[in-house]
Amino acid sequence: MQAKGEVMVKAVVGEEIQLKLAENRLGKSGLPSQVGLVIGNLSSKLDRGLLFDLIPTPPNDDAKPACSIIGGSVKDDRKKALKGKSQADSSALFIDQDWVAEHARQVGRMLLGGMKVVGIYVWTNESSFKNSTITLCQTAKAVSEAAPLSEVDWDERLLVHIGYSPLRWTCRNCSLASNITSSSLRPCDFKMGKVLSTLQAFRCTFNFDLRLPISEDLVSKRLADILRHGISIHAKELKSAKALIDGKLAIEDEQFDSGSLHDVEFLLPFTEDRYLEACSQKEVIGLLVFSGSICSYAYSNSKEPVSQALTDIKEDIIKSLRSRLDIMCDEADRESDSKDDKAEESSNRILNGSAVLQLDLQLLRKECSLSFPRRVFLPWLADTFLCDYIQPSESVEVLKDHFAELMSIEFPNDSAKILEPETEAPALVSTTIKSFREVSTPSSLLLPKPDNSLSRQNRAGTSLGSDQKSTKLSSFSFIIAVLVLVISIVLGVVLFVARSS
Repeated sequence: MQAKGEVMVKAVVGEEIQLKLAENRLGKSGLPSQVGLVIGNLSSKLDRGLLFDLIPTPPNDDAKPACSIIGGSVKDDRKKALKGKSQADSSALFIDQDWVAEHARQVGRMLLGGMKVVGIYVWTNESSFKNSTITLCQTAKAVSEAAPLSEVDWDERLLVHIGYSPLRWTCRNCSLASNITSSSLRPCDFKMGKVLSTLQAFRCTFNFDLRLPISEDLVSKRLADILRHGISIHAKELKSAKALIDGKLAIEDEQFDSGSLHDVEFLLPFTEDRYLEACSQKEVIGLLVFSGSICSYAYSNSKEPVSQALTDIKEDIIKSLRSRLDIMCDEADRESDSKDDKAEESSNRILNGSAVLQLDLQLLRKECSLSFPRRVFLPWLADTFLCDYIQPSESVEVLKDHFAELMSIEFPNDSAKILEPETEAPALVSTTIKSFREVSTPSSLLLPKPDNSLSRQNRAGTSLGSDQKSTKLSSFSFIIAVLVLVISIVLGVVLFVARSS
């Protein structure tokens, strides 16, 4: 894992239309406090943060809010704040940090390239905010771990405070250092303006085919872990891929005007199969084939170079693969039966569902295949999209409640606005050694077995058996030929005699 780097965002610009809508919503809600996620992007190249929207964290499973004021009378505090009076210094915020982090994890899956969970916001009075800086920083850190910005993560997140009476917006950088103190917050310039209209969109349809040979030393590992490792290896290969944008080779420092959609195609380098090379000295007992087609989008500010957009869309592709795997593993955990089930019954059940991913390979003796969730796209802000995942047998209707709960948005009534470019779901196939030799082409790439005395004896035995079979076949063929000849002579004599008479 690479070390974290500092963003050094000195100014933040928020989308005025969306932030004003959030401000009106909070003002009319009558709530003394609320916590939620800040969706946007942090650009080290532009030295600024861009805020797209604020997403409130829903109540937890017990129907309790994720944020509340403690240490004082909530009703009295709210009345004092509305009248412009100071609140009691003892009031502070209680935040369900685990629940906010879980919200960030699920929302992070729905965001496309260039859109991130960049921090949290809090709606509360000034006194409660000042008495809760450590709690807020801890919450921001939990969110950063649940929804990292990238593989090389940054050590800062944004904390937006909307205070009431007087109504005021402030934004701070929250340091995610191990020792969080009140000095972890640093103010930064904040203003509202046009952000979404400056975005440019990039789209890519990426075909992938991951083939992971399984050696003896991997049979004790979970199928999901092996697949997750394979995706990480593929991420490194994709990172170095060149790209075509609208059919032309991309120039990394180039900039595109906003308002149009650009098609991206990646050119992966021709390299030797590293998976086969890694197993070249090992006994291969099977093969995992993970293949399919992914549709990906990324959004980038028009002032940023095209290299940033390509980085964002590459990250989106890999995140999508990992999200599908995580969704399948989560489903397997939910549907897992009691540990007292018989092993045979469990095996038959598992081979037909996503729980196969949780199996050690030594328990997987049969060839099996598994379809992963498909990605669908739903309209969001301006001309941008969000994404979600559905099982092959499901329709997009199952996402209605999911979007309402996680993103606080209404599901589109017009189905034409929903994009389903992935007609077939990515598939995982686990094969035996026989199938492995059939699909691992060309034949020169087949892995040689160790040339020990036992294998030589086996070959000698095979050769001897082959020679014996060949001799028997030759003798049988000779007898058949003689019989055919005799029958032909007899028939010829009979015909000759018949004609003569």
